[in-house]
Amino acid sequence: MNRSACAAALMLCLASPCAAETLREAIAAAYATNPQLAEAKARQDALAESPSQAQAQGRLTADLNGAGGYSRFDNGTGGTGAITANLPVWTGGRVPAAVRAATQDAAAGAEAVRDTEAAVLETVVVAYAELLYAQQAVAVAQADIELLAQQVAEARSRFRLGQAARTDVAQFEAQLESARADLAVAESETAAIAAVYRATIGADPGRLDPAPPPPTALPGSVIEARGHALAANPVVRRQRLATMAAAARIDQERAEGNPNLGIGASYGYGVNDRLAASPNAASANLVLRVPLLTGGLVASRVRAARASHRAAGFATITAEREASRLAETAWANLIAAQARAEANARRVAAAELALNGVRAEYGFSLRTTLDILIANGSLRAAQLALARSRSDILIQQAALLRATGLLGPDSY
Repeated sequence: MNRSACAAALMLCLASPCAAETLREAIAAAYATNPQLAEAKARQDALAESPSQAQAQGRLTADLNGAGGYSRFDNGTGGTGAITANLPVWTGGRVPAAVRAATQDAAAGAEAVRDTEAAVLETVVVAYAELLYAQQAVAVAQADIELLAQQVAEARSRFRLGQAARTDVAQFEAQLESARADLAVAESETAAIAAVYRATIGADPGRLDPAPPPPTALPGSVIEARGHALAANPVVRRQRLATMAAAARIDQERAEGNPNLGIGASYGYGVNDRLAASPNAASANLVLRVPLLTGGLVASRVRAARASHRAAGFATITAEREASRLAETAWANLIAAQARAEANARRVAAAELALNGVRAEYGFSLRTTLDILIANGSLRAAQLALARSRSDILIQQAALLRATGLLGPDSY
């Protein structure tokens, strides 16, 4: 069995779908069990309650109060109970501004969850790609050992027939032991990467699918990628919403200097030592509060809110520029990785052809043992380079999807 046939068998084994774990399955497992993502969602659930809490400041509230005790001067025991209610009628714009700010905060929090989700999923893809390369490196090393063992047996047979020198046998044996050492290193690296995969995905890895399908929605050009980054990147969207919340807080602080109007009412009962109840208090009132002097506090808070709004605007510009940079960089890296993969595929084909030719010429004593070892090493290096470049494509695709805001649980 020649080297080309063995390599083809290796690729066929790796491509077998019966035992392959797909990237979609890894993403689904991480999305369902990742604690970092679950924490972000739980915090967002808490933040999502802030608009309701802001709205409650403008709604009717009521309290029930009661007291009881003994008085020596009243010659007995007694108690009182009262219900009080308050209804804000006009808050000077405080409540609407607070609701707008809280609503924008909650929306910004949702974008932060999207960013956390994208970060987790990118980590999943990177872990999958790195483990995929490690597994293929092990497979290449195993195939290399098998072929070198066959070459050692052939060299020993030729030596016994007087057609090869002992040096030829020793060279093949040395290369075989080197391949075994490479396999030990590859297996060690695979175990370490598998631990990272297990921590990221939350499950033990199996044999990974060596040819995962491309993402469902990759940008078609760098201009399209930049447009998606400015429109859909969760960091940019979160910062824009934070800027809108900062604008609402200017109105909220300014409203603290406005009058506010409310209605208050109370109704109470008294109870004596003979458990006889009788009304003892009832009132209704209209309360108007007009701030006259605040010691400059309101004006200072308004100025601070305006400064925070300006800062949020500058942060938005920074986020937009960074998102564009990341999208352009990821696009360039993806194009380069694809070019490397195409070149390495041609390199593997050429290396296989060269090794087959050298082996055939070696049988007619036209090539030396060193020629075979060099051709064999070139093929192995080409196979590893092809596996590396294909893993790099997965990594750069995820980076591009994250930068453009398109990375989610349904991206693959």
